[in-house]
Amino acid sequence: MELFTKGEAVKLRSHLDKFLVADDDQETIRQSRKGDARRAVWTVETVEAKPNLIRLKSSHGTYLTASNKPLLLGMTGEKVTQTHSSNKPMDWQTQWEPVRDGFSVKLKSWCGKWMRANGGTPPWRNSVTHDEPHTSKTKNWLVWDVITVDGSDLENMSAGDESSVSSPVSSHISGSDLGSEPASPVSARSMKSIDRFASLGLSSMSPRWSSKPVSLTKSLLINFHLHCALNSCFLIKCTIESYYS
Repeated sequence: MELFTKGEAVKLRSHLDKFLVADDDQETIRQSRKGDARRAVWTVETVEAKPNLIRLKSSHGTYLTASNKPLLLGMTGEKVTQTHSSNKPMDWQTQWEPVRDGFSVKLKSWCGKWMRANGGTPPWRNSVTHDEPHTSKTKNWLVWDVITVDGSDLENMSAGDESSVSSPVSSHISGSDLGSEPASPVSARSMKSIDRFASLGLSSMSPRWSSKPVSLTKSLLINFHLHCALNSCFLIKCTIESYYS
């Protein structure tokens, strides 16, 4: 607890040198390199009758919450989200136990798991979950640097000079869709991409745009290759957007 003082404003920096931020949708928690915005600042609150526990309140008035919903079905990591404290029955999910790790800290959730900063490719990139370290290589994913924010710095911070999660990656990491599976990359977005191909005069790529008769086998083969190409474009776009977020 010596790393946190009641009423103190802090920022949490992950092993990826990114900051824990509360997005404007008041549901999504993620990592961002933009540490100079208010959404990266958290106010420390103590828990009554539990001196070893804290709550972290965002600039939106929401609380850092360890949900019981998986980031992806079949995976062990569960989402860290924002919730309002008015939801009294679930207040225990907003309670975290700080455990010192050298000059840094680890945050233990209500179920004994640890808040983890994920890396890698989308949808894991920039996501935050609470989970157990599975290998020695991922133990440092649980460690956060605590940076105190004084009043003058807080006054000079902007509300946020970057947009909230609005890229295709958000369908995988947003807390606004806690109970559903991630949307397929090839659905509505793929149809939009097909429209773009058509507008570029590439309609002959698929038999659905061609007036010439094409065999069923050839038609399926062409559609398969087009499906793969659209998937590749989507993944490249997700990677670029995640890198600059």
